[in-house]
Amino acid sequence: MMEKKLKVGILGATGMVGQRFISLLEGHPWFEVVTVAASPRSAGKTYEEAVGGRWKMSAPMPEAVKNLVVLNVNEVEKVAATVDFVFSAVDMSKEEIRAIEEAYARTETPVVSNNSAHRWTPDVPMVVPEINVEHFEVIADQRKRLGTERGFIAVKPNCSIQSYAPCLAAWKEFGPKEVAATTYQAISGAGKTFKDWPEMVENVIPYIGGEEEKSEQEPLRILGRVENGQIVKAELPKITCQCIRVPVLDGHTAAVFVNFEKKPTKEQLIEKLVNYKGFPQEAGLPSAPGQFIQYLEEDNRPQVKLDVDYENGMGVSIGRLREDSLFDYKFVGLSHNTVRGAAGGAVLCAEALTAKGYIEKKA
Repeated sequence: MMEKKLKVGILGATGMVGQRFISLLEGHPWFEVVTVAASPRSAGKTYEEAVGGRWKMSAPMPEAVKNLVVLNVNEVEKVAATVDFVFSAVDMSKEEIRAIEEAYARTETPVVSNNSAHRWTPDVPMVVPEINVEHFEVIADQRKRLGTERGFIAVKPNCSIQSYAPCLAAWKEFGPKEVAATTYQAISGAGKTFKDWPEMVENVIPYIGGEEEKSEQEPLRILGRVENGQIVKAELPKITCQCIRVPVLDGHTAAVFVNFEKKPTKEQLIEKLVNYKGFPQEAGLPSAPGQFIQYLEEDNRPQVKLDVDYENGMGVSIGRLREDSLFDYKFVGLSHNTVRGAAGGAVLCAEALTAKGYIEKKA
């Protein structure tokens, strides 16, 4: 598809999600990382020097980025001039993130963000590419607001909802109306390893700031619709959630209970999960999982150790679907929080945006 690869910059390249972007984009058929940008204290160093001993990925740092000189992320024009589009994983306050992402978009540089700052901006699409690529339509309205021709911001949703929101999309015709979920979230979701966070060893912390609200509200935005140039969130299902930090490095597990308007059979529910496809599968996007959702029959699955890397971390694993005494059904879901849930989900978004003509080479 690509005659020449698109030139990509990573904003916040030295942090954990920035590192995950670097690893996932190594050898990418469409995108090439040409620019890494980070805070002023890292600027001027090579990427290898700036990261130092803080490389957190299991695979070694790709040779191609080691000698890239880190640019100051705040020098927006300078960074934007080197790339066709950027991935944003900056670590700043929400106000600062909103401002800097808009500043990049106004330089006619598309921004595909891993951050939460713009997830509720009415004309910014928040997309799981298998579920709601049609939300990209609001980009035309966003460009009018920003006064841009090609610049815009698109975001991917929170990592914790990826283990159950795809099921709600797959089961749409049965009318999921009430959902109670508890997510058991890995420490890499906080940008940490066990070495950085020794108090998490053999521990469970029943609070993750802001996470419960995101987990209850963001699925409704994904399942919503475009109306008058903005995303209107779905009214149903009503979702209540608890989010718990557990001593796992990668992989968010969810225990979920669902009530439906129509009463499907277990077989119908499983059939909808395993056959659920979207634009990434139809278009054969490079990072798309061949099968988005797998259903595991064994009583003791999905397990983080066995299943977190399903489809290179881009697939979702579901198991233990059964009838419940209070709700209609209950199940357990698992997704990779820093691949599908963070950088990988953003890379897939960028591929979908490219395939649909929203991201192109700068002249």
